[in-house]
Amino acid sequence: MSDAEKTPRRAPAGAAVLQEDVTRAIRAAVFAELASAGYGRLSIEAVAKRAGVGKTAVYRRWKSKLEMVIDVVSAAAEQVTPVPDTGSLPGDVRELIGAAVHALRHPLALQIVPDLLAEAARSPEIAATLEGALRRTQREIGRVVIRSAVERGELPAGTDPEFALDVILGPVYWRLAVIRGELRPDHLDRLARGAVAALVRSGED
Repeated sequence: MSDAEKTPRRAPAGAAVLQEDVTRAIRAAVFAELASAGYGRLSIEAVAKRAGVGKTAVYRRWKSKLEMVIDVVSAAAEQVTPVPDTGSLPGDVRELIGAAVHALRHPLALQIVPDLLAEAARSPEIAATLEGALRRTQREIGRVVIRSAVERGELPAGTDPEFALDVILGPVYWRLAVIRGELRPDHLDRLARGAVAALVRSGED
């Protein structure tokens, strides 16, 4: 395949403003730039050049670098964290943990997530925006998983979905994104059992 075939081109005059193939190229470029340069040195110009488009194509989609990065990372998080439906709370919890581990072990995630966390620690704006984006994803997953568990009688009504996701996924992020340790399959099973037990006990309090 030639370079011309690999590189997405700017949409011709009169075409739809937000062509999906251009958007995909820009999103891929954002990830590549985050991995190679980090958030602090990432620029709209570099993203546009890597995607093979003009800066205006980027600014049509996002007003700022922060908005662009958060949107792209959040969309990716939604895709790699599907809502499980195994028929039981233990099964759903194990699926969630497995999906999170798979996502965080990706080479790009290993570079991008620690960098964004470090930037968030230095910038209240980045911290607030990142938390808001992640919370939106977390709330939707939590609502579905916990509602199903409540309907099956595994958890009491009134169980907090956000708290549940904190209990389920918090240890995974700590292990892989913060201290960058390993997680064996048997460890994942133990984390899942511990999370389910904690949720059941919290509902009994």
